[in-house]
Amino acid sequence: MYLLILIPFLVQMFVISFDECYFHLKRGLPLWERIGHPLDTFTVILCLTFVVFVPFSDVAAKWYIGLSVFSCLMVTKDEWVHKHHCVASENWLHALLFINHPIVLTSVGMIWWASAEAAPIWIKSWLNQPEELYVLLVMQTSAIIVFFLYQVITGILYGKKKEQSPYKQCLL
Repeated sequence: MYLLILIPFLVQMFVISFDECYFHLKRGLPLWERIGHPLDTFTVILCLTFVVFVPFSDVAAKWYIGLSVFSCLMVTKDEWVHKHHCVASENWLHALLFINHPIVLTSVGMIWWASAEAAPIWIKSWLNQPEELYVLLVMQTSAIIVFFLYQVITGILYGKKKEQSPYKQCLL
């Protein structure tokens, strides 16, 4: 039953990979996206590294909620401009990511909570493999750091070679 919590992570992985490997490759990215996308990813890294390195407590949970809300707001910052640069299907894909983003961050928080001594019995019984799920969080954090580096490096390369997009091959 605890494997159900993996669904939002899988949805995020497939949808963002398709966005990167199809839409971004097809149209290229202007400067504001080459800067903005890594910033969005960095807010997710902040959330994930927080739960990986900070033990769960009531105070830490409030900080995590604040980081999560900031991340959810941050990822929507460019949408008013996207409508001029993206086709409707890419905007729809972004909508899927916006819906899934708080679900992923809530799942992260629930996994973190389940690993705490003071977690309620209902969460411990549902997420009854906290050690395995913690490994998932570490792996997810590592994967998103790699994705962040990919975004930064390809953004720099694209900025230097304006006539040729670095998105010819997708690393994902």
